[in-house]
Amino acid sequence: MKKALFTLTAAVLAANCFALTGCGSGSESVGSNGTLNVYTWTEYIPDSTFTKFEEETGIKVNHTTFSSNEDMLAKVKSEDEGAFDIIQPSDYMVEQMSSQGMLEELDLSLLTNLSNIGEEYLDPSYDPGNKYSIPYLGGVEAMAVNTDQISDEITSYDDLFNSEYANNVVLLDDFRAVIGLTAKSLGYSMSTSDETELSEIKNKLLSIKPNVKLYDSDSPKSALISGECSLGCMWSAEVALAMEEVPSIEVVYPDEGAYLFMDNWAIPKGAKNVDGAMQFINFMLDAENMSEVLAEFPYMCPNTAAVELMGEEYASNEAKNPPAEVISKGEYIQNLDTATLEIYDQMWTELKK
Repeated sequence: MKKALFTLTAAVLAANCFALTGCGSGSESVGSNGTLNVYTWTEYIPDSTFTKFEEETGIKVNHTTFSSNEDMLAKVKSEDEGAFDIIQPSDYMVEQMSSQGMLEELDLSLLTNLSNIGEEYLDPSYDPGNKYSIPYLGGVEAMAVNTDQISDEITSYDDLFNSEYANNVVLLDDFRAVIGLTAKSLGYSMSTSDETELSEIKNKLLSIKPNVKLYDSDSPKSALISGECSLGCMWSAEVALAMEEVPSIEVVYPDEGAYLFMDNWAIPKGAKNVDGAMQFINFMLDAENMSEVLAEFPYMCPNTAAVELMGEEYASNEAKNPPAEVISKGEYIQNLDTATLEIYDQMWTELKK
C-alpha cells in the first residue's frame, strides 16, 4: 500500500491496440506515442515494467508516487481534471472515490487477462462487479521482530505497546493502519465508529507514543535492516525484504487478526488517455509481467497465474505469501463517515504532535 520476459508478437500487439482504442471518446489513441500519467504507491512497480510497456506500445509513461490514500485523494482533488490517467487506491478508497463520482467505469471486456485474477479477489464488497477497479497487489499489516535483539515472544499487536520497547518501534505513517492495529489489540473493529470504543482506542493509542522511533510508509524495513529499530509493524512484503537482508528478522501475524489491504487500478474521472490506461491495466494483468513485479516487490498477489510462475520459494514464504488462515482471520478496513473520520484524524494529530 504498496512493491521471465514477456513479449508480444506484432500481430497480437496490433490486435490488442485495435481492441483497446474504442474506450473513451476523449482519449489519445493507443500506439500514437501518447502519454500516460500514472500515480501509484511508492516502491510498488519496477522501473523496468514501465520501460517495457513504453517499448511495446510507444506510449510514454509519466510516473509519480504517493505514500497514503489520503495524500493521493487530496492530490487528485487539487489538480485539474485529467491530470492523471491511472491511480492506485486501496479498497476503502475505491469505495470513497466512486461514491463521489471520481472514477471512470471500466469496460471489463477489454481486459483479456482478467481471468488471471483469482475469483476470490473479484467482485469485492468495496466495488461490486469491479465496476471501477481491478486488484493489483495486497497484503497484511504484519509485525517484524529482530530476534537477535528481542528475546520476548511477540504474538500480538498489543505487544507493540510494551514499555520495554521505548524508542525502538517503527510504524507505518498511516493513520488507518496505526489506529486500526490499536483497535484490533482491544478486540474492536478497525473501522469502529462507537464513541465509547473510540475513547478507549484513543487512550491506548497515545500510550504507544514513547515506543515509536519513527513513522515510515515508504521504506519501514530500512529501520530494521540498519538496526535503528528492533520491532516494527509494516506491510508483509516489507518484512519479507527485511528478512532477506537480516536473517534474524522474523515475520509475526497478530493473534487477534490482522489488517488486510488490497490496492487497485482505477481510472480517475476525466482521464485524458483512457485507452492507454486500459491497455496498461491489461498489461499489468499478464502473468509474466506480474511475476517480474513480485520478484522485486513480493506482496500478496491476487494474480494466481503469476503466483504459479513464482514457484515454491514465493508460495512457501509466509511473509511474501501470507497463509490462508491469516487472510481468513484478517479484516479489511471500511470507508468512514465524515464525523468518524474527523475523530480518527484528531487522534492521529495528537499522537504525532
